[in-house]
Parts: sequence; C-alpha cells; structure tokens
Amino acid sequence: MQLLEETPADWWEVEALYDLCFAPGREALSSYRLRDHVDPVAALCLLLRDQNGIAAAIRYWPVQVAGADLLLLGPIAVHPTHQGEGLGGWLIRESLARARDQGWARVLLVGDAPYYSRFGFARLDNVVMPPPTNPARVLGLELVPGAWDGVQGNVTPYAPMLEK
Repeated sequence: MQLLEETPADWWEVEALYDLCFAPGREALSSYRLRDHVDPVAALCLLLRDQNGIAAAIRYWPVQVAGADLLLLGPIAVHPTHQGEGLGGWLIRESLARARDQGWARVLLVGDAPYYSRFGFARLDNVVMPPPTNPARVLGLELVPGAWDGVQGNVTPYAPMLEK
C-alpha cells in the first residue's frame, strides 16, 4: 500500500470511490456548498493506493468561522474491499499530523462522534454548519491547544483577505 498526495490526475478516480462509498446525492449535502469554487488543501488530500487502484482517500477544505481559518475534513472513504483494515484511521492520523506541521490550528467535520472521538474530535456546541446538518454531528479538533477558544458562529466558505 502506498501513501500518496492526491494529484489532479487522481481526481476522477477519487470521485468514483466517493460515489461507490456514499449514497446518491452526496453532493447535495450542505458541506458541499462550503466547497463550491474553493480548491481543496492539496497537501492534505491523501490517498492509499494498491495494485488494484485507490483503496482509500481523504480530502480537506479551508472554511471559516467568525473569520477564523480552519480545515473541513471530508470526505474520507475506504473502498469496500478494504474496510476494517484500519486504512481510514491511517489517513486521518497522517493527515492531521501534516495539518499540524503546516500550521493549521483547528479541524472541523460532520460525522459520528463514537468513531471520530478516538482521534480527539469532540462536539462543537457553538459552531453551526449550514442546515440541514444535525448539530450533534458537528465535531472539532484542536491541533494547537486552545485553538477553538472563542471561535463560534456559522461555518462559512473560505474567503481569503485580498492583498492590497
């Protein structure tokens, strides 16, 4: 199994994996509106490839809460023939370590707390994803101690400051 950064040539193969692993209409989810017209954080979009193709993939996107930059983790998927092998955990741990090394302070995701809590994610009561997101599934992780302190409000698309 090779751990690689996703390249533009991998895009459609990764999309096919997401189509295989998620329900039809996945792109109608509110988290996808936060990704519209925004490039993913390429250095954190990783995949695991074996002799048969992509076995697992993870992507990250920049978003903001009250002007604070953060990462939106997702989607992450593991091919059905590789589920239960720990590949998803491998991608999460590796990508979070890289995010920390690159200076990111906080990560957000929408997911199952019992699964993601083992990586340090916890419910964010004061961070609101666009509807119809279940608030109990809005989870965050501090890559820097105290990074979520005072960060509250609506999650909005990434809007970098324009240079003067």
